[in-house]
Amino acid sequence: MKKIDVVMALVTGEITAWLFYTIISNFGFEIGNLVWVLALAFPFLAWFCLWVCYQIGKKFLFVFQMAKYLLVGILATLVDLGIMNLLMFVSGFSSGLPFALFKATSFLIATFTKYFGDKFWAFEQMDKEGMKKELGQFYLVTLVGMAINVFVASFVVDFLGMHIITLFGSELGMTAKMIANIGGIAAALAAAVWNFFGYKFIVFKK
Repeated sequence: MKKIDVVMALVTGEITAWLFYTIISNFGFEIGNLVWVLALAFPFLAWFCLWVCYQIGKKFLFVFQMAKYLLVGILATLVDLGIMNLLMFVSGFSSGLPFALFKATSFLIATFTKYFGDKFWAFEQMDKEGMKKELGQFYLVTLVGMAINVFVASFVVDFLGMHIITLFGSELGMTAKMIANIGGIAAALAAAVWNFFGYKFIVFKK
């Protein structure tokens, strides 16, 4: 493994630990000093998982590429959820058309940050020739991913979420903002699957 691999794993693990803490805090769970355990454990787990994938990747390269892609994706998802929550906080809206627009905006901004991480780290495409065409293909794949992302998020929020709140909201303590974050995470996972294969076989193919 290269130094950049270790640094990316540790940084992603640390940021993920604090995001996880923020999310469970928003759900009303108090973990107290356990947050410091998470802050130490998540970076180690991220590094260890990447190291395992690196060993497997010696025979099956796509495994190591997928692991690095997922780390880049986690960082982009943090940007995605951060912008989405900021827009909800500023506007006061957390569902309907405003939420769909917020999700589309946060997804596009977050995906822009993914391009360089995926190109130069995950798929190790160091050549800069033809980057304009490559960037166009990247955004074409991303637009399809965005459609998947927004559809899944809106479906979870405006269909499943409203039913859950209506039927079990008081018992589970679920709020519209909690459902919105669940929808955002589910959408990110769905789009990530499409984007990986699109980037690998269309954008960054050798």
